[in-house]
Amino acid sequence: MRDPSMLTQSPLNPLPPVIWLLALPIVALEAVFALGAWGVIGGAQGVGLRLNSIGYAAFRPELAQRMWELGVVDTGQLYRALSFSFVHGSLTHALFVVVFTLALGNMVAQNFRPWAVLALFFGSAIGGALIHAAILPMIGARNAPLIGGYPAVYGLVGAFTFLLWTRLAAENANRMRAFLLIGMLLLFQLVFGLVYGAQGHGWIAEIAGFGVGFLLSFLLVDGGLKRALAQIRQR
Repeated sequence: MRDPSMLTQSPLNPLPPVIWLLALPIVALEAVFALGAWGVIGGAQGVGLRLNSIGYAAFRPELAQRMWELGVVDTGQLYRALSFSFVHGSLTHALFVVVFTLALGNMVAQNFRPWAVLALFFGSAIGGALIHAAILPMIGARNAPLIGGYPAVYGLVGAFTFLLWTRLAAENANRMRAFLLIGMLLLFQLVFGLVYGAQGHGWIAEIAGFGVGFLLSFLLVDGGLKRALAQIRQR
């Protein structure tokens, strides 16, 4: 029977501040791009604000590859490992990222401390981007700028999957059900790519972001690895 107290709860639960901290920069940038496209700001160059921002903020795989080859870190370009998550190729691209960040971030933040949510988001973005840069030469793919928050969002999917995975393990249920969400997302992405054309190799960073988020959750979940293992072993 449903708890009567649940009937009086607002369906719009307040989001933790850390989630707004991640989503609002994306919203603000899209507002700036829209004002530029309408000619309100930036003058004649306003229509190019998005393209200029992509050029400035995108993660470039060749930069990481060059650092590995030469053994030298270009500190002036390190910001790209974070900035690429907040700039998107279109309003639709940004809207999907914001919706997923708000929805998944809210669920993840109920089990992770604010600093851990930030570590999950940015750790998944950085890990996804670096794995993406490492794999491209292995498959003979052309380097292309990486933009958008999907690798970070997929990291939140990984954290959500981890939470569901540990709960199913504690209930002695089929843990593979925890991976249903990532499976549905990948299927949706495949269909979307077939309908609207090839989406490049950004999916490598996204899947890598999921894996990084899932693994980081063992360390970042409130209570740490000890709690995670206790939940898995509980019967």
